[in-house]
Amino acid sequence: MKFFKYPFWILYRIWFYVLVTLPILILFPILILSILKEEWYPYFFKLARLWAKIILIGMGFRIIIKREQTPEPNKSYMFIANHTSMADIMLMLVSVKNPFVFVGKAELAKIPLFGFFYKRTCILVDRSSEKSRKAVFLRAQKRLKQGLSICIFPEGGVPDDTSMILDAFKDGAFRLAINHQIPIVPITFADNKDRFSYVFFSGGPGKMRVKVHPFLSTDGLTSKDAKALNERARTTIYEQLLAYQKN
Repeated sequence: MKFFKYPFWILYRIWFYVLVTLPILILFPILILSILKEEWYPYFFKLARLWAKIILIGMGFRIIIKREQTPEPNKSYMFIANHTSMADIMLMLVSVKNPFVFVGKAELAKIPLFGFFYKRTCILVDRSSEKSRKAVFLRAQKRLKQGLSICIFPEGGVPDDTSMILDAFKDGAFRLAINHQIPIVPITFADNKDRFSYVFFSGGPGKMRVKVHPFLSTDGLTSKDAKALNERARTTIYEQLLAYQKN
């Protein structure tokens, strides 16, 4: 039976890249205008959210978002989530209305067309370079001063072991949030690994559940508290993933 799924999976992957590319081509002139000035980023963000919705709906994903707390407009946050899928970027854009900037892998800038806008709107990091990692803090600081939020997938990448529920979190997101005294918003993506993982022959339409957890305050914390804050956030997401597995 699985043999007959292979043609579907191949077409499904091709369809994904069509959905990623086509809206960018259609909106290209407007997208270019929206990135000409940094202060116009919120307009680009709205277009990015539209792009993300088109992809997720077009792939047959049914988004179910439960919020235990809702971010306030015009306030900066550190958004974090577990990372298992190429669809995580789109789902984060759909789940969060506050304009934010991704901190992401520099390698994604090599993707045709998508990479053109990615490297001009996101904070890129080469995790093998200490200089690059330090530059992230300076660029994030600039964006936060502009009233934007930051989004980081703190696992630092997708684990090679697909059976792993949640990899260890790196401290960067938590140190950054503490330095700028902004709340951390833990978010759990329950189904992305099943819906559209990095394993080519896998996935399919279905529900994508999102849980926005109560925010973690950084008021009065120092860099010494980053590790403990890291563990609190990771435990919150990990326990929610376990709860989803039981349902």
